[in-house]
Parts: sequence; structure tokens; C-alpha cells
Amino acid sequence: MRDIKLVEVRSELAAGTRGASLGIDALKIASLDKKSDFFTQFDPINVQDANNYLWKGNKFPHAKYIDGVYQVLKNVYSTIESLRLEKKFPIVLAGDHSTAAGTIMGIKAAEPEKRLGVIWIDAHADLHTPYTTPSGNMHGMPLAMVCQLDNLESKVNDPSEETVTYWERIKRIGGDQPKIEPKDIVFISVRDTESPEDFLVNKYGIKNFPTREVREKGISKVAAETLEILKDCDQIYISFDVDSLDTSISVGTGTPVPDGLTIEEAILLNAELIKDKRVCCWEIVEVNPTLDTENTMAEAAFEVLEITTKSLVDNF
Repeated sequence: MRDIKLVEVRSELAAGTRGASLGIDALKIASLDKKSDFFTQFDPINVQDANNYLWKGNKFPHAKYIDGVYQVLKNVYSTIESLRLEKKFPIVLAGDHSTAAGTIMGIKAAEPEKRLGVIWIDAHADLHTPYTTPSGNMHGMPLAMVCQLDNLESKVNDPSEETVTYWERIKRIGGDQPKIEPKDIVFISVRDTESPEDFLVNKYGIKNFPTREVREKGISKVAAETLEILKDCDQIYISFDVDSLDTSISVGTGTPVPDGLTIEEAILLNAELIKDKRVCCWEIVEVNPTLDTENTMAEAAFEVLEITTKSLVDNF
């Protein structure tokens, strides 16, 4: 059986709204409400966050709290690298989506010779850089970090020298080379992008399965096509941002977008994709219970987490 290790990352530095650090505990409360013993099955690793930087104020308008984000990414990277060297399967519960870059850096560092593919189930492409970001929120940048992209062709900002120094350091965590190739990314349900991201998607031919296509083709066909696109990859990492869900469900997340997946679609999709033996890590991010008085987002997210984990265990 897969040797699963639960990894908890309570970082919310890179989100635009506060509260994503509480998402993991919201998932645990959801599990209690469902009378599930899920969290008793695992002895979780808690990765050190840098949320104390929030009290210091932000000095980097084009990459908010990049000094703290850098610390967190290093912590996530070293944790995931260690687990992968031990052949563990990390299931990562994280706050803001920037830390997914640390996860990818760790997977790659453990087995640098293996080609890594990424399935990004999200409303957003997360391909911004300090040179292109409209918000400065770094949860919109993890894929650019790991592809070592600056996207200067689409430059709209002039980040400070200190910002650029930190950005260069971040891109070099786990080695000074791209951790993944942009063509080895598959987007599912991405529907809220800006023109600098669209430029990269077109330049590298990154495939996106919009929600409409998921419904027209059906989950099993989309899963099969996704895995076929990544057929030359030796390993696959799946990142599930809860804002991929439709706004009717995704009230408890910082950046909800209409026309997303249903809970059933998200469950079937993740449970199907994780059956592929090349999948080596699965991550769920961006539950924010402060935006959600009923904890409905966390309950939906927990359902995805529990059934996806069961699929992983049952199909090994």
C-alpha cells in the first residue's frame, strides 16, 4: 500500500484575503461533523509557516510578503523532498496556493532525473510573476516560480531590486533550473486569467479543460486525456484548489469564480486521476472558513479529500 504522509501547511501570506491558514482546522471540524475517523489514521507533519510577517506590514507591492513566502517555500520544499526520498506519498493540506511551488520543488529535488507533470485543478492559471501581477498576491505565481518564468514579454510592473532578489532566490530553491516544463502542465476548470497568463498558455500550448468541456466529455474521458498529455512524464503531482468549484459551493475561499465544477465532478475527477501509478503527491488548498459561517466549503473539500485518499489506497 502507498505510505501516505499528511502534511499541513498553515501559510496564508500569499493570499489576498486573510483566513486561509485556518482551512486545515476547518477540514478537521468538517470530518468531526461527518463522524469520520480520517484524521486519526495519519500522524501529520506540520510545516513551519511565516504568518508573523503579516504583522510587519508589506514592503513589496508587486510580490506581497515575498520575504516570508521565500521562508515558507524553503520549509515546504525540504519537508516534501525528505518524504519523497523516503518513498512516502504526501497528501498536502495547505492554506494559500503559493506553497504548491515548494511542493513541486521538493518532489523534483528528491528525484531530479524524473520528468514531472502537473495537473492544476483551479479557477486560476497561477502563472503571474512580480513583473505581470495585477494584485501582488503571490498565490497567483507558483507555476511561474517552478517553470522559472519572468514573462518579461508581458511586463507591466517595475518591481524593486529587493523584490527581484527574492524572486530569483525563490526560483532557485531546489536547484537553479526549471522544475517542470510548461508543456507538462494540464489545467482543469481554469477560467479566470489575465492577458500575461494567456500569453504564456498560448506560447507553450498548455492544455486547459474548461468546465464546459469536462461536462461534455465526461470525467473519465477528461482524466484519460489529461494523463495522455502527460504520457512522457515519469511522475505526476495533482494540485486541487477549492476555487475550482462553482461559486454556489465555493463561498469559503478567497477568490471564488462562477462556472466551476460541482462537488461530485471534483470528487470523481480527483478519485480517477489519483489511480494513475505515476501520481506521487496530491494537494488541496485555499479553504478559508472566515468567509463561510456554515463551514460548507470545508465540508465539501473534506469529502473530496476523504474519497480521493480512499481511491489512492484502494487502487494501489
